[in-house]
Order: sequence, then structure tokens, then C-alpha cells
Amino acid sequence: VQLQASGGGLVQAGGSLRLSCAASGLIFDDYAIGWFRQAPGKQREGVSFISSSEGRVFYVDSVKGRFTISRDSAKNTIYLQMNSLKPEDTAVYYCAAGQVIVTTIRWPSAYHKWGRGTLVTVSS
Repeated sequence: VQLQASGGGLVQAGGSLRLSCAASGLIFDDYAIGWFRQAPGKQREGVSFISSSEGRVFYVDSVKGRFTISRDSAKNTIYLQMNSLKPEDTAVYYCAAGQVIVTTIRWPSAYHKWGRGTLVTVSS
């Protein structure tokens, strides 16, 4: 099983990026998927999540109204559309999959499959 996040890059504040998470050996519809990020010197934090069966979506307060998570089942790909980016969004972004219940969907420890991250840099 492999997850691969892509789509990161350098963008000015106020700009947009769309991250993608592709999987091999895993069907995203069967898993909860989370986007996490880790800035230099900081702990990994959850950003956005989508549950497996119902496709419920969740966001942390700092990205609500700016980020949108979505799932394309046909392509077995998860997206994170990031708009109105801020310098504080700068981090390495990771996607993760797991058999996660909604009450623990925000916990990094609840996910057992992680992809390599993609760096997002937002300049001021």
C-alpha cells in the first residue's frame, strides 16, 4: 500500500493550491482519509478529514472556509483545495488513511497508512 501526496509548491499569500493524494493497493472509499501538516519545529496537526462510508467532511477551525476536501472515487484520489492561503499554512502536508471512527478522525495516531508529504510554502 502506498499513498502519495502531490501538488505542493510556492505560492503568494492569498493564492491557491490543490493537493492530491493518490493510493495504490488501497480503496479510499473504504477508509477515512486525513490531511495533516507539519511546520518546522511544530507538531503534526490535522487539517481536514473525510469519513469512509458517509463521506462526512471535517475541518480544523484555522482552515474552515478556505480549504475543501473531496474524494474522487473513480480516480481513487483525495483532493485538498486550498484557497486564500496564508504564510502560517506553510508546512509539509501529508495524507493518511485508516479505519477510523468519526470520534477519533482528527487524531494522527488513528491512521496507520501515511504517504510521503508535499511541501507547501506561502510567501507573505
